[in-house]
Amino acid sequence: MLAKHWKKIGLLILIIACVFNVMGKLINKMSLDKEMLTSAKYVYQEEKNK
Repeated sequence: MLAKHWKKIGLLILIIACVFNVMGKLINKMSLDKEMLTSAKYVYQEEKNK
């Protein structure tokens, strides 16, 4: 049974891996945007205090 369907199973595993990869990158991108905003606010506050 497995010998007959190995291509379909491999393709399914590949698709699932790609979806997890894309979701991980999107989640990390959003975190990076938040970090950049926080850094910009900090620099702005430091410039304002001088």
